[in-house]
Parts: sequence; C-alpha cells; structure tokens
Amino acid sequence: MLGRSSSKDAAGRPAPTLESCLHRVALGDRDAFDAVYEQLAGPVFGVARRVLRDPAQAEEVAQEVLVEIWRTAGRYDPARGSVRAWALTMAHGRAVDRVRSVDAGARREARVAEMMTEAPYDDVVETVEAHLDRQRVRHCLETLTELQRQSVTLAYYGGYTYAQVARLLETPLGTVKTRMRDGLARLRDCLGVGG
Repeated sequence: MLGRSSSKDAAGRPAPTLESCLHRVALGDRDAFDAVYEQLAGPVFGVARRVLRDPAQAEEVAQEVLVEIWRTAGRYDPARGSVRAWALTMAHGRAVDRVRSVDAGARREARVAEMMTEAPYDDVVETVEAHLDRQRVRHCLETLTELQRQSVTLAYYGGYTYAQVARLLETPLGTVKTRMRDGLARLRDCLGVGG
C-alpha cells in the first residue's frame, strides 16, 4: 500500500510515501499523481459523501478536490499535518461550501416563487396588452370625422376643456360637444366597450 514504508513496489523496493509522491506532483509528475489519486480518492469521496448525502454531488466535490490537489500540491506544508489530513480537510470544506450553496439557491428560488405569487401579472404581457390597446385606439380614432378626432384628441390626450377645444378649433362650443358625444359613441362601438 502506498504511503507506508513497509510496503514494497513490484520490484521489491519500498513504495514511496504519500508525501514524496505529492512533492513529485508539485513538479508536474503525472505518475506520482496517479499514486496520490489512488490513495486519496476513496477517503476524499467518503468525507464528501458524509457531508452531502447525495452521491452525485459527493463525486463532483471529490473530483474538484483531487483537481485542486494537482493544482496546489506545491502549497502543501508538512508542518501543518499529513497529506491525508490536508486532502480530507479540503474535501470537508468543499462539501460544506456545496451544502451552503445548495441551501442559498433553494432560498433564492423560494424568494422568487414568493415574489411571483405576490405579483400575479407579468410585465411583458402587460406591456404587450397596452401596446395592442393603443393600436386599437389609434385605428378607431381614424374612423372618426376630422372634427370628432381633433375634439377627442385635444380633450382626452391634450387635457383641454370643451370650451378650450372650441376656441382652439374655432368652432362653436355646442358643435364641439355634439362632435365629442358622437365621436365617443363611435369609439365605444369600435372598441367594443359597453356603454
């Protein structure tokens, strides 16, 4: 078995320790990484599995940790503990981070779902409906006579009173009122609004 001085390799020589393999990994030795992987993959997965409970997520975390070991092997400090302890601490930290991330994602989704139930309308639908309503109104305004259209537009879109509309159009107030009444009745019919 790797990492024990009493173990022998195929040629009968003592097998290299995990620490010496990790040192060679730091220098880019892929074969040494295979040896490190063989010894640490199971325990790293086991720690991740105990924290996460989900085998697929535990496998992902184990893969991340083993890649991190490959990338950061040169940062290992033997004065702070064994290679195995370093790797398992890394696995535990990553697994805890994954749990927190999953929990935060679930909380975000719950907040979004809550917001969706609080606001039962959809802004896009509302905008499209408003645009279609404006198009229908424009179309119906085009069916009015010139005086009806001008009177309705000035009164409802311009905010003018009937008297102001009469002055602007240089038309008697009674005529403006009649054209407004007739124009609004035609608009109601065109738009299909009960009245």
